[in-house]
Amino acid sequence: MEASAILQPVVALGLWTAVMMVWMYSTRIPAIGTTTIPDDQMGHPAGMQLLPSEVRRIADNYNHLFEQPTLFYVLCITIAVAGHVDTWAVNLAWAFVALRIVHSLVQATANIVILRFSIFMISWLVLIAMLVREALVIF
Repeated sequence: MEASAILQPVVALGLWTAVMMVWMYSTRIPAIGTTTIPDDQMGHPAGMQLLPSEVRRIADNYNHLFEQPTLFYVLCITIAVAGHVDTWAVNLAWAFVALRIVHSLVQATANIVILRFSIFMISWLVLIAMLVREALVIF
């Protein structure tokens, strides 16, 4: 299987991160205009806490897309470079991306915490499956 098959989910998650960035700023900038945030707090996370929850949730999710997914990116590139791309790896990678998108949508909209946490944990299980599979090949 071509290495690009495992890189497609990487690019897809990168594009999703861009979507979340646009969504974040399209809600944050108008909210900043209607919220009184002291000038000395404007550039700090504490100042952003004064924004409405529905605006902060989107920004929180954007930040989350730079946490767990960083391991995913490294793992997919490792699989590609090592030549270990197979159907299982690609399907798991796409499952991870789908779960992260669903997680984003839940957090940015309804924000049902138990549902969001369940999706997060399932995405971790997918990532762990990818890690264990690659570890078994490398070690």
